[in-house]
Amino acid sequence: MCNLEFKSLNARKNIVELIHTVGNNGAHVSPVLSIVEIVIVLFCDILKLKRKDFLTNNRNHFILSKGHGALAYYCAMYEAGIITKDELYSFDVDGGDYPGQPSKNLDKAIEYSSGTLGLGLSYACGLAMSKDAKAHNIYVLLGNGELNEGSVWESAMFAGFNKLNNITAIVDDNSMQADGYSNDILSFDIKKMWEACGWNVIECDGHDINDLKKAFDIKTSLPKVIIAKTIKGKGISFIEGRPEWHHNRITDEQYELAMNELYQQEIKNGN
Repeated sequence: MCNLEFKSLNARKNIVELIHTVGNNGAHVSPVLSIVEIVIVLFCDILKLKRKDFLTNNRNHFILSKGHGALAYYCAMYEAGIITKDELYSFDVDGGDYPGQPSKNLDKAIEYSSGTLGLGLSYACGLAMSKDAKAHNIYVLLGNGELNEGSVWESAMFAGFNKLNNITAIVDDNSMQADGYSNDILSFDIKKMWEACGWNVIECDGHDINDLKKAFDIKTSLPKVIIAKTIKGKGISFIEGRPEWHHNRITDEQYELAMNELYQQEIKNGN
C-alpha cells in the first residue's frame, strides 16, 4: 500500500469514527466516502500547502463546492498536517470551527463557505481572474448532482470563453445524488457538456491514486475538468451504492462492522 493509499484508509477510519461520534444527529456519509482519494491526492501531493499559507493569496487554492463532503476535506487536511487531530475531532460540535458544511475561516485553513450547491465554480472564476491568484492553480470539487445547477454551466462557459487554464474542476461522478440515481433525475452527457463549454475533459478512476495523479499532471491551455468515476460510500460494503446513506447515522453495530472492514483492508494490503 503506497503512502497516499494508507492516508486514504486512515481518512476512512476517521470518517467512520466521527460520524459514529455525532450520534443520532447523523451526517453525510456516502458522499464523503466517495471523494476520499481525490482530496488525499490534492492535499497530500498536489497543493503543497502549509497552515500559514492560508493567510496569503500567494498559493494554490482548493474550493469544496460540494460542501456536504466537508468531513473528507477535513480528514485530508489532517493527513497533510494542516490541521490537528483535536481540530478534526471538533467536527460538527456546536459553535465549532469545523461544521458539517465548511464556513470560511482562513485561520482554520478553510478557504470557502459552501453548502448551497452550484456556486464554487463561479467563485473560482473570480479568483482565477484576480491578479493575486493568476500565477497559481485553483482546484474546485463538484458533486454529480450539483451539475444540475444552472450556475455551474454559466461559470463553465465563462471559464471556457476566457481560457482560465489555472482552473481544474473535479467532478465526483458517483452516479447518484441526494434523491437517488442521477440518470433518473436529470440525465445528460457530462463529458459533452464540459467540452461544449470549452474545457479539456479527462476521465479517470477517482479511487485510483496513480490515475488521479496522472490526470492532475496533464497540462492544457484550456480550463481542465477531471471526471472522476467514483462509488458512493466507497470502502464500506453495506454503504456502497445505497441511496439511504447519503445522510444517515452509524449505530454501534454498524460502527463495528465498518471499522472491521477497514482493518481487514489494511491487513490485506500489508500494513
